[in-house]
Amino acid sequence: MASGKRMMVFAGSHNRELSEGIAKHLGIELGNIKLSKFANGEIYVRYLESVRGADVFLVQSICNPVNASLMELLIMIDAAKRASARSITAVISHYGYARQDKKSAAREPITAKLVADLLTVAGAERVIAMDLHQGQIQGFFNQPVNHLTALPILADYFESLKIEDLTVVSPDVGRVKAAKKLADMLGATLAIMHKGRPEHNVAEITHVIGEVDGRTCIVADDMIDTAGSITEGAKALVNAGAKKVYVAATHGIFSGPAFDRIESAPIAEVIVTNTLPVPEDRRGGKIHVLSVAPLFAHAIQNVYNDESVSELFDPDFQL
Repeated sequence: MASGKRMMVFAGSHNRELSEGIAKHLGIELGNIKLSKFANGEIYVRYLESVRGADVFLVQSICNPVNASLMELLIMIDAAKRASARSITAVISHYGYARQDKKSAAREPITAKLVADLLTVAGAERVIAMDLHQGQIQGFFNQPVNHLTALPILADYFESLKIEDLTVVSPDVGRVKAAKKLADMLGATLAIMHKGRPEHNVAEITHVIGEVDGRTCIVADDMIDTAGSITEGAKALVNAGAKKVYVAATHGIFSGPAFDRIESAPIAEVIVTNTLPVPEDRRGGKIHVLSVAPLFAHAIQNVYNDESVSELFDPDFQL
């Protein structure tokens, strides 16, 4: 009988850079997997090496094209389950459909719960995710969810800039708790913007609550999609007297007009992580990308070794 545990990490096709970074920090090679499509667009998955009895970690970012990346992950999970993997962990750097985490109006879906159900039925026994749009999404699963945060990585970057008179700004009331954590880590003050949304991907900043006049501001959000919120927020802060505006977010989705909006906005720099792929030709200039591969690798190692992962949730934890 074979003895001992075996870790295998496989990459989906939608964020290869992060997957390779995780494997490098773990000191292993990514597993051999075939990902292709039939002529009609259906996704085909086959593991090209045995996963029987292995602890399998599947790294995927649910990103553009969102439906294809989600379906690919579900099929990877199903294939691993049917190939007798000992355990299956979905390592989801960006959890798609998370913005619909409650019913805000009649006859709306709760897609964050739907995705949780899909992952569960497919066979995922654990999820490792980063900066979910709302922490309550963890409760949509009956399996363990290790919810990591990129705040320490973002804070380390801003500490290296040695900025004085610093204020962390929450883009809306829902992000105040996370913004307060970042402010505490940086020894900064806190301000809040009041944001209205007349429709999807449209933001209106009506008030800035807190002292920003003559200060350097960091707008701290979980994601940047079309960049409407952050650009309108930056303009509001400059109008309120801010001398410089940075933007920090875990997930750089950058849809549609995002890059053009950022270039034309009064923003010094936008700092995101590589939870989603950012095109090489867009990096540099105002866009700065930090790697979260060490954090994911540490979480995977601890899960595999049956060690605590809670230290990685602590903003004071240092890699």
